[in-house]
Amino acid sequence: MILATLIIAGSLVMILWTITAKGIRSLNWDMISKAPEGGFYIGKGGGLLNAIIGSLYITIGSTLLGLLISIPVVLYINIYARKDSSLATVTRFTFDVLFGIPSIVYGAFGFTIMVYFGLRASLLAGIITVTLVIIPILARAMDEVIRRTPEELSDATYSLGATRWETSKVFLRQSLPGIMTAVLLSSGRAIGDAASVLFTAGYTDSIPTSLSQPAATLPLAIFFQLSSPIQEVQNRAYAAALILTVIVLVISLGAKYFSKKLSKNKI
Repeated sequence: MILATLIIAGSLVMILWTITAKGIRSLNWDMISKAPEGGFYIGKGGGLLNAIIGSLYITIGSTLLGLLISIPVVLYINIYARKDSSLATVTRFTFDVLFGIPSIVYGAFGFTIMVYFGLRASLLAGIITVTLVIIPILARAMDEVIRRTPEELSDATYSLGATRWETSKVFLRQSLPGIMTAVLLSSGRAIGDAASVLFTAGYTDSIPTSLSQPAATLPLAIFFQLSSPIQEVQNRAYAAALILTVIVLVISLGAKYFSKKLSKNKI
């Protein structure tokens, strides 16, 4: 057990050390505050503000959309459907299958839909595709949280004359810390995924101002820069990886803070 713990902790330390050692020299305020200028990907001036904003747009948009879809499904299979319902069983099995599908397949599916409807790569297409990627994570995580809620809670609400909708709100309130964890997991997957947005969100050096415009993301910025033969550009890729890691860390700490705060007010 100690050895396994040391392996995991050591792997994290090695990853952080690698990206910090190689990227810290290229990390400066321009990298965070400026969009790429002409020749940025061959070592000239500019930064990655476009990719940072694009990643946040896609992550926030897909997480919110995923919640809007996942929460009603999870509430239905846990509160409205019978415990031995075939529909609930099939729904959970479907989410398990979708969870195992590689994100590149989602990207190819989104690209096929775009071609069919004559759409171009855009921020909206990226949000929709990433939403499909994270819905299984959100739904299954929230499903497990709600299923672990004591049955006595529903018995108590029904005995007081509560409707199923009112019982659903009680279950949601009781499960908020677990839902925050699900949001954390899905946000980390959304902001770090490159394959699903490669064909759908596209890439641009400018910050998108509408859903119909293409959007850059940090994972793709890292990929494009690491593909360069220029050492300075490769170092910028590690700096971008460091920025991405810091964003994920901030999301994790924020989710843990709100989860702990919400746990104090649980029933």
